Amino acid sequence: MTAFWSLYITLLTVGTLIALFWLIFATRKSEVHKNPTEQTMGHAFDGIEEYDNPLPKWWFMLFLGTLVFGAAYLLLYPGLGNFKGLLPGYKDGWTQVNQWQREMDRADELYGPIFAKFAAMPIEDVAKDEQALKMGGRLFASNCSVCHGSDAKGSYGFPNLADDSWRWGGEPETIKTTILKGRHGMMPPQGAVIGEDGVRNAAAYVLTQLAGRELPEGEVADVAAGEKIFSTTCFACHGASGTGTPALGAPDLTRPSAFIYGSSFAQLQQTIRYGRSGNMPPQEDFLGNDKAHLLAAYVLKLSQGKNE
Repeated sequence: MTAFWSLYITLLTVGTLIALFWLIFATRKSEVHKNPTEQTMGHAFDGIEEYDNPLPKWWFMLFLGTLVFGAAYLLLYPGLGNFKGLLPGYKDGWTQVNQWQREMDRADELYGPIFAKFAAMPIEDVAKDEQALKMGGRLFASNCSVCHGSDAKGSYGFPNLADDSWRWGGEPETIKTTILKGRHGMMPPQGAVIGEDGVRNAAAYVLTQLAGRELPEGEVADVAAGEKIFSTTCFACHGASGTGTPALGAPDLTRPSAFIYGSSFAQLQQTIRYGRSGNMPPQEDFLGNDKAHLLAAYVLKLSQGKNE
């Protein structure tokens, strides 16, 4: 902010406060009646008359208190142009960002050694420590539950983390890499390539031969033709048997957990026709290595011994 605008804002704000102080005391002194009276102002609105009485003392003190609070606030915190405020302990003055950083630094000083202790352990061992799992659970609730759910069982478009089915691999270090670096999955649209009949037939093949379900009543499709489409178009990512390729994030189509966008015949056609795009944002800059290590151990523990 330029010096001109800083001075302009400062003078306008301070001048307004001074004017309000003057106004409330000036009107207080000019009041004729110091005590309650039955005298009215001489006018009425819908039969209601206004008494000529001074402001109640509690109202006067409350208004005065707001002005004092405002003046104190502007001295302690930024609000008068480029003035940084008198509040001590903040570099370049108080801001909500500086306040957040101060609290984060205090938390790192207090809990950093605990995180570092667990970060030095293998993820498999951390997943066996009760204290570490409680910390990991709180990290999950704060950072991951909004997408994967509080129970980690996912939702539409977000995979279930409480089973043993993994899109990008479920090895401990792979889970940690997913948290730190994020993932971007892309299912390219095939509608323009294989046509509507191809979409229908491929969806029928995936539903009946890979997912092990039946076509809805009244639906007709050429499953054999769908198998040919799958073997020439889809196998490169999902594999010849449809069990997926973790290196590409292509899910195992023989397991229910693959169909995070729905597994009905109509939903499968939508996925094949228009494709899907999923993004897991990287958490490295936000969480750091030590917290990601704990979080990976917690997610690993969720999947151990649990099935779909």
